[in-house]
Amino acid sequence: MSTKILIVEDEAAIQELITYNLQQAGYQTTSAEDAEKAMALVNQALPDLILLDWMLPKMSGVEFARILRQNDRTKLIPIIMLTARTEESDKIKGLEIGADDYVTKPFSPRELVARINAVLRRRAPEASDQVVEIDQLRLNPSDHRVTVNQQEIVLGPTEYRLLHFMMTHTDRVYSRGQLLDRVWGDHVFVEERTVDVHIRRLRKALQLVGKDDLIQTVRGSGYRFSVGIEHN
Repeated sequence: MSTKILIVEDEAAIQELITYNLQQAGYQTTSAEDAEKAMALVNQALPDLILLDWMLPKMSGVEFARILRQNDRTKLIPIIMLTARTEESDKIKGLEIGADDYVTKPFSPRELVARINAVLRRRAPEASDQVVEIDQLRLNPSDHRVTVNQQEIVLGPTEYRLLHFMMTHTDRVYSRGQLLDRVWGDHVFVEERTVDVHIRRLRKALQLVGKDDLIQTVRGSGYRFSVGIEHN
């Protein structure tokens, strides 16, 4: 489940440099040179993170970030501001409008990738490449392997994404609609009963290693992933 990053940068050379290095680091990228084109891409599908240049034509990156933060659909997208401005007041302004981090130009590609990883770990743990392990169930995003005591569990891509999300959001009940938005994507229109089908498949796979009870049905509400909580 590759992380999708939207690069909003009007300088073609910088945009190409960032695109190349992020793709080398394993990210999927899309790019836009202004806020209008960036919003069109966001309306098509939500990215996992936005790299946003401060100085853009027509509308500044700061104003675009403010619009994103005021919209319920986009307000939680992590944003890293890119700018040549080094004054502390500018940095504070960027953070106050809701940016998660602030990277000044020029920057090294390694630093940028490190800052992206740090923001994703804070804001979207399911989008990072960190290994998740709960009750001997181990999920490794770098190679998409799920194991229990080194015994591999074979999962389809949707069951893998569903498990990854639930393991990074434990002890909270999610409705079928919420799982559809977070796992399938908010622009994918399928019936809520689809969630039940994939939950059954995931439980069947986990049953082979005695871990199916980690996914619990909460009657009338949805599903949760938890250790040691009784079923409702």
